[in-house]
Amino acid sequence: MQCVYCRPAVVQRGRTAAVLEAVEIETLVRRLVERHGLAKVRLTGGEPTDRRDLPEIVHRLAGIAGLAELTMTTNGEALAAKARALADAGLSRANVSLDSLRPEGFRRITGADTLDRVLEGVETAIAAGLTPLKLNTVVLRGVNDEELPELVRFAAAKGVEIRFIELMPMGLQAASWPDRFVPEREMRQRLSDVIASWRAMPSGPEASRRYRAALHDGREVVIAFISPMSRPFCRRCDRIRIAADGTLYPCLMGEPAGSLLPAVRPAFDPERFDSLLRHGLGAKRPEHPTGGVAVMTHVGG
Repeated sequence: MQCVYCRPAVVQRGRTAAVLEAVEIETLVRRLVERHGLAKVRLTGGEPTDRRDLPEIVHRLAGIAGLAELTMTTNGEALAAKARALADAGLSRANVSLDSLRPEGFRRITGADTLDRVLEGVETAIAAGLTPLKLNTVVLRGVNDEELPELVRFAAAKGVEIRFIELMPMGLQAASWPDRFVPEREMRQRLSDVIASWRAMPSGPEASRRYRAALHDGREVVIAFISPMSRPFCRRCDRIRIAADGTLYPCLMGEPAGSLLPAVRPAFDPERFDSLLRHGLGAKRPEHPTGGVAVMTHVGG
């Protein structure tokens, strides 16, 4: 699956020698937890389920004392086959990308005819206890923006949270951003026919603003908005991203701030790791740039 809002012009396949191994990921996460107060890890991609050693990574990270939550963001294609094993390995819950419930819309966005597999994966993940499961929908004008009520009804029926995400002007897709961008304000307007009332939920430093919404049919559903463009949350952002090759991204839309790999190989050097981390975090800005240079498949969501 290669979604239109994150795929590069040329897809590079295969792993390189620089990719962090499971034990190396465990070592650096353990340092982040014990020395720097990290409480939550999300495994993302690319697509994390493409890694054959994902259950081992999950098992290693789940065993780190002090790590409160271990989650994963996935396209859902492999969840039906892997959800139970990942839950048994210690995964707390999952976020599943679901940008359309219509086969033609799903195919247009993802380039794949795998909607049935993703929906089966959602069911399997719920049954495996990877909950509260959250659905991620990147909203694209003229593609899936008319589906928002349909997606909300689906989330309500499944008892899961749905998160509507503003499109960001990232990488090679930035040129088409003005034509595709749908701000949060417009998303809420599109939901007025299905939502009777909104009740804001407590929020912390996370990117999303969450609401418990009452539908006109009497059901309730949790709806969240992630609005980096119309309502930036940079000043309360406490996240970093570490790519599979050790590259550090203080901001999803910013330049990379070096690599942590020299502190990991050939042997872990905690003092050098801390120094590289401090240097990288020094590049974290109070506001993100107006356009991102990275490609989402390389950085993750």
